[in-house]
Amino acid sequence: MINGLLIDFLQNRLTEAILKSFEGNITTKDALADVAICLDENFGHYQCNSALKLARLLKENPKKIAEKIIFNIELLEEEKEIFSEIEIAGPGFINLKLNSYFLSCVLNKNLFDPKLGIKKVIKPKKIIVEFSSPNIAKELHVGHLRSTIIGDSIARLFEFLGEDVLRLNHVGDWGTQFGMLIHYLKSHQPKIISKEKKADLTTLTTWYKEAKKLFDEEPDFKKKSQLEVINLQAKERTAIEVWEIIYDVSREAFNEIYNLLDVKIEERGESFYNEDLPIIVKDLEKKGLIKESNGAKCVFIEGFKNREGNPLPIMVQKSDGGYNYDTTDIAGFKHRCEVEKADRIIIVTDSGQALHFQMIYPLVVKAKYLDPNKTKFDHVTFGVVLGEDKKKFKTRSGETEKLIDLLYKAVDHSRKILKERLKDLDKKTLDEYAINLGISAIKYADLSNHRIKDYTFSYEKMLSLEGNTAAFLFYSYVRILSIKRKVNENIEKLLKTDVIELKHPSEVSLGVHLIRFAEVLELMARDLLPNRLTDYLYDLATKFNVFFRDCKVMDALEQNSRLLLCHMTQKVLKAGFDILGLKPLDRM
Repeated sequence: MINGLLIDFLQNRLTEAILKSFEGNITTKDALADVAICLDENFGHYQCNSALKLARLLKENPKKIAEKIIFNIELLEEEKEIFSEIEIAGPGFINLKLNSYFLSCVLNKNLFDPKLGIKKVIKPKKIIVEFSSPNIAKELHVGHLRSTIIGDSIARLFEFLGEDVLRLNHVGDWGTQFGMLIHYLKSHQPKIISKEKKADLTTLTTWYKEAKKLFDEEPDFKKKSQLEVINLQAKERTAIEVWEIIYDVSREAFNEIYNLLDVKIEERGESFYNEDLPIIVKDLEKKGLIKESNGAKCVFIEGFKNREGNPLPIMVQKSDGGYNYDTTDIAGFKHRCEVEKADRIIIVTDSGQALHFQMIYPLVVKAKYLDPNKTKFDHVTFGVVLGEDKKKFKTRSGETEKLIDLLYKAVDHSRKILKERLKDLDKKTLDEYAINLGISAIKYADLSNHRIKDYTFSYEKMLSLEGNTAAFLFYSYVRILSIKRKVNENIEKLLKTDVIELKHPSEVSLGVHLIRFAEVLELMARDLLPNRLTDYLYDLATKFNVFFRDCKVMDALEQNSRLLLCHMTQKVLKAGFDILGLKPLDRM
């Protein structure tokens, strides 16, 4: 029986056959079989494309090479216990159909595996996922949606795979803007400081805009704001107290959103690294990486130039002695590698940050803060959310949509749909269902789009019961629950007495797809594209519905086997939902 991924097992078998076919003429590396999923199941379940590559190497006809490989596969498989059919297609592709008994055995093994076929992690890797990362004193808007849910799904994936995951919220909680706001609250809203009056984040955001206007227009306000920045850096008591008030108001608003999205995240703001910044600048100077430019201390990375062709600087210390987010990000990398001992660092931001990290990464490698042989870095970028007019998603008045408003609108839309479909629901259950469906619909609509691309936001499309939506997947999930209720068999008892037997073509198609769940997760872990999983789940729900149409479950001769196949489908769907952060309903 296979141990690990089916595709890896097949690759090993085929590599063995290739080595046997061309013993002494090729290296083990050249013999490594190129195995992929067959795009059309009518031709096979998997495809080996090695004959074409070997033809160039051995100067032989690819079909002749494919014939030799097949001959040796068949020698290894006398009883046809793995492959039921092997054929050559086109110029030399080898199509492989798997034996349904073999597939049934693999599926039955996965049925008892909590990880559903994923290889067990012996030594968990330390994986740091930084996502969401809003600015304090500013409301989360629709742009924060993507970072938050893409980052959460990536963190959930690695947690499911058994890795040691640290989820970080790198909030913007330091800098000139806080000097402005602290001075504004002292001069215009003293009751907030004395705690006679309480503000929410919407009010705080309005005051921030007013403070910015005064900072730009009034020299005295600007001077006093800059003094507050110095007070803050010196940890002067009143400045810190006001900063903490601003922080608490922001945190409360952020947590409302994170709770609604069911996102767990550890707050670690820019201020966490404050004491490291002068040490970093001194160290970069010692290593000869810093050059002065207009009084500022900068690092220039080879190959990065502006439109005029001049070298682009990474400013690590401003001419006034202050620091910026470049320095903070360098400190973040250093801390995560040297203190957290990260094996992989994943930072999720919009595509606008691409150049920033393209420059910071070689700097931290050059400064020896990050060793690429020990720590892998991924910058996960994404496109923007568009409105129906194909422009950046805005409110009707033209303002950027607040994330909290967007989420509650989805919940309201869901409530209306559910009220129509499930008229007997009490208010408490209706509210719970509406939140689960509305939030899941938003998440799935986002994650099902390739993250690099922009996508159009539509409540109507995302809540449709047709097409690639959370609602369609939930409907398929509910259908399985309904089958299990009607048959009314004890699944735990069945697991001890019966097995899945894949016989009908629709059963085989569903079974093969269920086995591939682990392969899809491995791929997603490599390229960090959540739409790999959403596409898989959509295909799974579609295949299940074909199976449901073609294969009677209740009172059929194969009832127990098919019921276990339904149970396995439910398990895989639920695991997929958990990784994407979706909460299915038990009725639709």
